[in-house]
Amino acid sequence: MFKNKYTGEEVTFSCEVFPPKRNDDMYDIFRTLDEIKSVSPDYISVTYGAGGSNSKKTATIAAYIQNICEVEALAHMTAAGMTPEKLNELLDELEKKQVKNILALRGDKPRDMSEEEFAARYYKHASDLIPEIKKRGCFNVAAACYPEKHPESPDSETDIMYIKKKVDMGASSLITQLFFDNEKYYSFIEKLDKAGINVPVHAGIMPITRANQLGTTVSLSGSSVPQKLSNLIAKYSDDPESMRKAGAKYAIEQCEDLLRNGCKAIHIYCMNKSDITKEIYEAISK
Repeated sequence: MFKNKYTGEEVTFSCEVFPPKRNDDMYDIFRTLDEIKSVSPDYISVTYGAGGSNSKKTATIAAYIQNICEVEALAHMTAAGMTPEKLNELLDELEKKQVKNILALRGDKPRDMSEEEFAARYYKHASDLIPEIKKRGCFNVAAACYPEKHPESPDSETDIMYIKKKVDMGASSLITQLFFDNEKYYSFIEKLDKAGINVPVHAGIMPITRANQLGTTVSLSGSSVPQKLSNLIAKYSDDPESMRKAGAKYAIEQCEDLLRNGCKAIHIYCMNKSDITKEIYEAISK
């Protein structure tokens, strides 16, 4: 945590990493984590491949965060492709590794799963997974939320209803999907307040440090792109170093605005880049 220079309140700072595709790259993620821990984040989350394709790596990395880095680990877990047997195996493994925090997600359809199989999956939503995890009695569960609504939700009201269901099922905090327009976030927080959802909300910020990063990111998240960010990418798309600096600056300005408006938790989607994580932390924590 660090103290908000605008409000004097404590601010939670965290980030997300993802497992490498190749086993021999595991040492790279360990080095990245060793560098990130130098800013003492409150927790580091670890993603989970579609259908559990990286589940063993997720548990191994989470254990490294928890027991070697001595930082709270938050292991992602998806409902897609999950069965009660597999869930119990994963929970046993996480408990054995002393990882007590889980981010419950629905997850995307695995590539090797047909539409029919996906429709017939055992756990339909994250809200189905949460009570099963909570039965263990030893895990804290977080859930995801979308400031601009989930791409598959018919409307904002329905989306808020599903978020409330996840909280009612036992989610004790929420982490937002990335967003680039803070006004969308503030409007979303107002909707949560009106719905009586009062758990901590961690604002998800992704620094756009490469021009080609944006297309994939937006297609997956459904996040709108402000003109200011579009202009920035157009200006620096052929200059990687300037793009990196401009993207970091945009993310820092986003965080500063969030802090001025009383945000109490910032979560960086750092794409396994320790330097950008440390740069943002140093800029906003002083």
